[in-house]
Amino acid sequence: MSSSTPLAFSRSESREPHLERARKLLAAHPDVKALCGHAPISAVFVLGLVAGQFALAWLLRDSPWWAVLATAWLVGAFLCHGLWVLIHECTHNLVFNRPRADATLQMVANFPILFPAAISFRKYHLLHHRYQGDPEMDADLAAPFEAKFVGNSALGKAFWLLNFWAFQALRVPRLKKVPFFDGWYVANLLLQVGVVVGTVVFMGWGALAYLFLSSIFSIGLHPVGARWIQEHYLVHPEQETYSYYGPLNRVAFNVGYHNEHHDVMRVPWMRLPKVRALAPEFYENLVSHRSWTGLLLRFIFDPKLSLYSRMTRSGSVTVKEVVETSRMESAA
Repeated sequence: MSSSTPLAFSRSESREPHLERARKLLAAHPDVKALCGHAPISAVFVLGLVAGQFALAWLLRDSPWWAVLATAWLVGAFLCHGLWVLIHECTHNLVFNRPRADATLQMVANFPILFPAAISFRKYHLLHHRYQGDPEMDADLAAPFEAKFVGNSALGKAFWLLNFWAFQALRVPRLKKVPFFDGWYVANLLLQVGVVVGTVVFMGWGALAYLFLSSIFSIGLHPVGARWIQEHYLVHPEQETYSYYGPLNRVAFNVGYHNEHHDVMRVPWMRLPKVRALAPEFYENLVSHRSWTGLLLRFIFDPKLSLYSRMTRSGSVTVKEVVETSRMESAA
């Protein structure tokens, strides 16, 4: 084991960095505010990607296993990842001007992903922005037992990436201050049960296998899965959020512009590059990534990178504050 292998999470005594940078950015470039708003065109992409995934599932329903696997890796992962990005857009209410409409649309986007994740993502992701790095509030942060279990071996990290969908579900009980079940989640769950049953009944197990493999590749052991490493893993100890400026942004709705997104959350995906263009001095000196594939391989094989390569901070937050924050973000 390398002497520089992290054995514990990094610790910060300061608040998350984005609120202060956003204040400075908007003071220096008030024209950035004009980029904020809604993008109803995202709904068209949601419907197109959902239809595309089910059409491929239908075409592959009687195909050999290798064809299902290859198509899920080469095509389905990108389509499902695109749906994840659009679920993220809906979570920030960047599609319509009514939060209920965005929540409904993200449940539709969830259909081919199989796991009932749209509404829980909406709940936990908004808290991630407000309480970045707080182990009690940030579901994007691995639990200590998770980091210890995975370790820093290439095999362990590859296993974690392949099963990232399951490890994320295991984080929920840790966030005891966050109410989990509500009417929206129950609706999300029932709809996804209906999708799974309907897929098996009308298209067969081969179609379900294609959707399942596409879903797990889209957030795991795949170049687009490296996005979850890119965003906050400490490849540079002094910086806790990173952007990606590589070519896959073209098929990933600019989700790589992560510093820009954290700084100005009300900007929809098609205008995120303009944030950097209007305020280059805030981003040019930050460490960024150019290749998700390169980062994926580096994370797996570099023993100096592990689930411990994250910044944490304390936060004294009550359940009441959590609920009020969720309501405030949802109404934004």
